[in-house]
Amino acid sequence: MAAFAFTHQIHHILPTPASGRTKLRPKRGRSRVSIQAVAAPVASFSNQFVLELAESLEDSFPSTSSLPLQKLRDISSQSLLSTQWPSRKDEPFRFTDTSSLRQSEIKPIAHPPEFPALLDNSGDPQFTNVVIADGFIIDSLCNFSNLPDGVYVGSLSRLSSEGIAKRVAELLGDFQWGDLFWSVNGMGAPDLMVVYVPEGCRVENPIYLRYISVEGGDEGARKLPLSNPRVFVLVEKGGEIGIIEEFVGKEVSQCYWANPVLEVVIGGGGNVKHSYVQNQSLSAAHIKWTSVRQESSSSYELVEVSTGGKLSRHNVHVQQVGPDTMTELTTFHLAVGDQTQDLHSKIVLDHPRGYSRQLHKCIVAHSLGQAVFDGNVKVNRYAQQTDAGQLTRSLLLEPRATVNVKPNLQIVADDVKCSHGAAISDLEDSQLFYFQARGIDLETARRALIFSFGAEVIDRLPYSIVQRQVKSHVRELLESTQKAS
Repeated sequence: MAAFAFTHQIHHILPTPASGRTKLRPKRGRSRVSIQAVAAPVASFSNQFVLELAESLEDSFPSTSSLPLQKLRDISSQSLLSTQWPSRKDEPFRFTDTSSLRQSEIKPIAHPPEFPALLDNSGDPQFTNVVIADGFIIDSLCNFSNLPDGVYVGSLSRLSSEGIAKRVAELLGDFQWGDLFWSVNGMGAPDLMVVYVPEGCRVENPIYLRYISVEGGDEGARKLPLSNPRVFVLVEKGGEIGIIEEFVGKEVSQCYWANPVLEVVIGGGGNVKHSYVQNQSLSAAHIKWTSVRQESSSSYELVEVSTGGKLSRHNVHVQQVGPDTMTELTTFHLAVGDQTQDLHSKIVLDHPRGYSRQLHKCIVAHSLGQAVFDGNVKVNRYAQQTDAGQLTRSLLLEPRATVNVKPNLQIVADDVKCSHGAAISDLEDSQLFYFQARGIDLETARRALIFSFGAEVIDRLPYSIVQRQVKSHVRELLESTQKAS
């Protein structure tokens, strides 16, 4: 039988007026409630492996004249040197094994590819296309034309506007919840890709960020090239933009570690539509951070489809720092081999009338594959009249396929409407019977049901060309899995 673990938590925290302390009690309901005490993090010195990694990152790049980038490196260095390498004993990594990285000889990539002209740049000409290879922005393959006045897309090192540079310096790295991998990126990012949208500006065509992993080793090789691309998106008050991120490997079986970070700051009334497609080599490690800060009346929508990587983890942290703010996270993960597809998300609501919706779906189509979902929605004291919903659904297609899910609500406010749920199963006999009763054979019925399970998320990608490409790729992966079985 397929294996799964399910932790269902609702934390309702109420103040004790007399002492000012808080007490933790379960919210009434039919679900079984688990209350766990969480110890405060304690700073400690890094182990030898982390120290050696920090030294190699520091030696990879010379000091930079860019004050924001140097500040980021200094802060990240201090954080990294007081952080242990995560193990299965740490709650955020209980189901995610990173020991393969620790057992490798990690080699930060210090130079862009030697022959960038040979890279495939298949971006749509109507988009603003940006190619980032091994963490380096390849200007010769970028298309920065047709941008509205005041919009800047490009390297921080080429930014001539002192006003924009000052705004970036104020906000860059201003997030306190990152882990070791966040700090590794901050130390190892060779440059910073900046997307700036001025107040009231609507950018019609999306920015297409295509990340290509070029350098890599053969499967099983001890040396592991590491890239640390970093992108900072700043949308001022009332601005609107679409961001497409696509991650691919130059070779389908290369071993490498891509460790990207995307920071997004959205001003009041701003709107960002974020599409994220991850199709790395099935022998690669892909650990990504997406951090979003939303001011009042702003909206952020993420649609993610992740199919690549032997180890793939996406950390999403969204903080609403103003009222009437909207957040939507929609993700689909597919494991067709010996893969780990992991999503750790946190949405923090601090102000009245916040709205959030999260839908996570995954398919594990291999007996050695696993998926992880740890989704946390935290509704703080002043976030009254919040409307938050969270749903995770998993489809296990092979014996011993595994999924571990942990939907988690933490509610301090008392005037809220919040819900969450989880479902884990194989295809239902009744679903297959519906097709067979109409003359459709069993194999065709299974293919249609499995594909439509993920298509619900893919159809939410806001750009038709991206939809078509992703659907074609997912269909090929599923068909190859069915042939192998």
